[in-house]
Amino acid sequence: MDTLFQFVDAHLFASLIELKDQGEHDALDFKTYEEMYKHVRECVDLCHRDGVIKDEVAREPDKYIVHDKGLIPMLQRYRRAGVKVFLLTNSLWEYTSTAMNYLYHGKRLDDAEQKKNEWLELFDLVIVGSCKPAYMLDPYLNLFRINPADGTLKNTDGVYEIDALGPNGALKFLEMGKVFQGGNWLHLHAMLETEAGEEILYVGDHLYSDVLRSKRTLGWRSAFIMPELEEEMRVFNENLPLAKQISSLRQLRDELALYGEEFRFSSDDLDAVKVQETLTQLQQEDVLLKEKLTAMAKQWHAAFHPVWGAMFNAGYQDSRFAFYVQNYACLYTSRATNLGLASTARSFRTSLEILPHDRLLATPDSEFVEIAPWD
Repeated sequence: MDTLFQFVDAHLFASLIELKDQGEHDALDFKTYEEMYKHVRECVDLCHRDGVIKDEVAREPDKYIVHDKGLIPMLQRYRRAGVKVFLLTNSLWEYTSTAMNYLYHGKRLDDAEQKKNEWLELFDLVIVGSCKPAYMLDPYLNLFRINPADGTLKNTDGVYEIDALGPNGALKFLEMGKVFQGGNWLHLHAMLETEAGEEILYVGDHLYSDVLRSKRTLGWRSAFIMPELEEEMRVFNENLPLAKQISSLRQLRDELALYGEEFRFSSDDLDAVKVQETLTQLQQEDVLLKEKLTAMAKQWHAAFHPVWGAMFNAGYQDSRFAFYVQNYACLYTSRATNLGLASTARSFRTSLEILPHDRLLATPDSEFVEIAPWD
């Protein structure tokens, strides 16, 4: 798995495998594992398309939606500072209105109050039913204007209409209504009056349709939201002494291997008894270190999750999920409102990345010597 959205698929698929392997359900006897997974994928997609998930959330938003007290103050501060703020979502207008009204007021509203949609004051424009990631790929998707009062749609000519309005065309276009359905990134750029994707910071929680696609295709700056990060950091901090022990033992094992290598090259007779005894002892010590490290690594991963282990690690290396986060998210954090802890003038810059050979030379006891080993 390389995105958190696949947890649902993985859980359902694992449950079906267990039922099939137990042999208590005849309906699964003639299904291959591949067919079972395809059925799971189709059913999950159907639940998103037919609204059954979002209808339940809309009925009890306080049960499913986390109300973040920092959201409204952050967006209001952005608006006061002149930062253009937009909402881009695959959800349709009815659900978006319900969810945003709940976040704005902190409670479920009746129909009359909800139709006021006071939360719209937080955004320069709102786009629902965007069909991401197609929104970022297909320049021919049509843009419709929504009447927030009743949800009805009206055709627009998109970029052509904005251009036809002349000077300040984007402003005039948005004055006719700033809530839309569908469209594509060309409409968004025109309404925001921006030509360079790097001027946009897009905040999303789907690694592929939000982060990877927006950055790779459009050059947008991206901020990836992953709520699990807070728990990962808490567990990491609690087990930091263990991590340091693992690092020290791995370094000791490297030094032991290096010593053995130097010992072999410096020995005149590798078959000598004393030489073989030393090499055997080094090998035995390496085995003991490996066994110790294996036990400590299991303890480390189990601290995060007894089965899955640490989200960002696979053994001693970065997990595939960590690779995509590090390479495709310009920023990543546990909640969007963390951005509100920084001023609107704050610049975020990439950290220096070095490869292993540079890291080797950067250590205090390293010395660079140019030699011709085979001369």
